[in-house]
Amino acid sequence: MTFEKIPYKIYLSEQEMPKTWYNVRADMKTKPAPLRNPGTGAPMGFEDLRGVFCDELVRQELDNDTAEIPIPREIRDFYKMYRPSPLVRAYCLEEKLQTPAKIYYKFEGNNTSGSHKLNSAIAQAYYAKQQGLAGVTTETGAGQWGTALSMACAYLGLDCKVYMVKVSYEQKPFRREVMRTYGAAVTPSPSMETEIGKKILQEHPGTTGSLGCAISEAVEAAAKNPGYRYVLGSVLNQVLLHQSVIGLETKAALDKYGVVPDIIIGCAGGGSNLGGLISPFMGEKLRGEKNYRIIAVEPASCPSFTRGRFAYDFCDTGMVCPLAKMYTLGSGFIPSANHAGGLRYHGMSPVLSQLYHDGLMEAVSVEQTKVFEAAEAFARVEGILPAPESSHAIRVAMDEALKCKETGEEKTIVFGLTGTGYFDMVAYEKFHNGEMTDYIPTDAELQKSFDKLPQVPGLD
Repeated sequence: MTFEKIPYKIYLSEQEMPKTWYNVRADMKTKPAPLRNPGTGAPMGFEDLRGVFCDELVRQELDNDTAEIPIPREIRDFYKMYRPSPLVRAYCLEEKLQTPAKIYYKFEGNNTSGSHKLNSAIAQAYYAKQQGLAGVTTETGAGQWGTALSMACAYLGLDCKVYMVKVSYEQKPFRREVMRTYGAAVTPSPSMETEIGKKILQEHPGTTGSLGCAISEAVEAAAKNPGYRYVLGSVLNQVLLHQSVIGLETKAALDKYGVVPDIIIGCAGGGSNLGGLISPFMGEKLRGEKNYRIIAVEPASCPSFTRGRFAYDFCDTGMVCPLAKMYTLGSGFIPSANHAGGLRYHGMSPVLSQLYHDGLMEAVSVEQTKVFEAAEAFARVEGILPAPESSHAIRVAMDEALKCKETGEEKTIVFGLTGTGYFDMVAYEKFHNGEMTDYIPTDAELQKSFDKLPQVPGLD
């Protein structure tokens, strides 16, 4: 195998790192629908949201027009501890697949949290500190977001309370201990600590939890404790804004060598990684400058894009959060506990939902046994044990590369490798032991959840 002139790993210098976040909403012809009050259906503004979120984060959440938002120097200095992250040419994977396709992946796992989540965690913690708050509350699924936030809070001297989806809490004790090492208090959700948690347990005894459940508990905990605010690791506009550093670095690295991707692929749970990776490329597409094929990959067990409804829904199971218009399976939908990884959220980012609804991107769902087959194949040739979430993107990237093998097309594929899978060994063990199965919800199960979508006057 002979490497081409393009390095195996492309690094930017510190001077080439982004100094502004890119807000893709500024270039969207159809803006994402506003958050709405579940009681009245009225759009929610700054005063409505500041009781839950930090003030500056509310401003970012509501800003649909400013294309570039400066990254504060303190955040850029923190980024330098692990950024810029490498863009890797997957020469070994190309050789293994015997494909004419050129494959690149943006690797976000080179920090202790093991994922891209730290990009937004430090931003949200910074604004909480600037506001003079005592601490923040949050939820976490696979544990990557909770780990990232605990690191950011430790760095800035903030208290951190994490509600971790119960199935992940039990399957990933070491992820939990990393959070505690950084000073976070971690509670399995749903719990008996909150009124919402008690209600969910009463209605669903023995439930393994979901991100929707954990969000409800974290919001309630923040509301009940003066000096605290709630922060979220995905879905929200502000989070996609912070994660745009992924795509900005990716594009800068490709531009450095004159590489133009044909296909851009990312895993999709709530949308933070996918939205961050595709943002500058989508901006070019929206402005009519380029035409990329963009693919969102989600689990067949939690198929928000491919089988969900584009409608207003609660962002949480306890129905205490604002309503967001998004592709959703219904806030009461709880994925099978068998599914590995953190892509267990019932809805999708309103930004990505609108882009998908407008036909600007595609979506596919994949079964987890096929995902882990791809993860294992990737690990054996590229030397990185990928997270289950990332492996959804790997699966489709490999599938697209094999299509190029059949047709002889030399397409350039870029995908997001969101993080490492070293805390996901229970899932890998189940796969290797032949104990992993593919659960796919039936139409009847989904319809039962759709039937409970909120009916609020004035909502379309």
